Amino acid sequence: MDFVSTRIITADVRRLVAFYETVTGVKLTLYTEDFAELVTEAGTLAIGSTRTLRLFGGDHVASPAANRSAIVEFRVADVDEEYRRLGGFIGGALVQAPTTMPWGNRSLLFRDPDGNLVNFFTPVTAEAIAKFER
Repeated sequence: MDFVSTRIITADVRRLVAFYETVTGVKLTLYTEDFAELVTEAGTLAIGSTRTLRLFGGDHVASPAANRSAIVEFRVADVDEEYRRLGGFIGGALVQAPTTMPWGNRSLLFRDPDGNLVNFFTPVTAEAIAKFER
C-alpha cells in the first residue's frame, strides 16, 4: 500500500489554490473548478469543492472549514527563512512562530483561509535530519 494524498474539502477552491501556491511557491494543477492538486515528490495535497461530495454519498460526508484535528505538513529547507518570507502574508493566521520541537524539528504553524492548520518544518537535530534522509 502507498499513501498518495490528502484532500481538503472547501467551499472556495480558487481561494485555497491561490493560498497554497503563495505559501509553497508551487503551481497547483486546477483540473476543474471543483478539483486541484499540489503534487510533490512525497505526496499530493488535493483540494476539492463541496460539490464533489455528491460523488462520495452527499454533503453529510465532510464539512468545509471544520477541521480541528489534522495538520497539513511541509518540510522546507529553512523554516526561519520561510517565516521571514511569509510573515506579512500569513499575518493573523499565525499560530506559532518558528519553534524547535522536542522531536528535533523547527516548526512554523499557521492556518489556511479555511482554518486548516499548516506546519512548515525543518529538521534541525542530528536525529531529525537522519530520519528524513532517504
